Amino acid sequence: MPLNKSEVGKIALLAKLHVNDTDVDEIADRITEILSLIDQMQTIDTESVEPMSHPLDAVQILREDVVTETNHRDELQKLAPKAENGLYLVPQVLD
Repeated sequence: MPLNKSEVGKIALLAKLHVNDTDVDEIADRITEILSLIDQMQTIDTESVEPMSHPLDAVQILREDVVTETNHRDELQKLAPKAENGLYLVPQVLD
């Protein structure tokens, strides 16, 4: 069932979109096509299809989790104006 101009206007209002009057017919046609495609997809029998977590049957190759840098926290905190117990101290900005 094709959309009419008032329905496109309601959708645009709900989506907070500005739609020019010259574009209403084209937008109605495009939305109608999308809804028709969804209706076609709803008729497909998917009972025997097992759900997938990802559309591609790929294995993610992960690198080994190895520490590559040493801890420089103490050196870096010496550069800070104020630091205490491993934390950087900053002025309070909210009451």
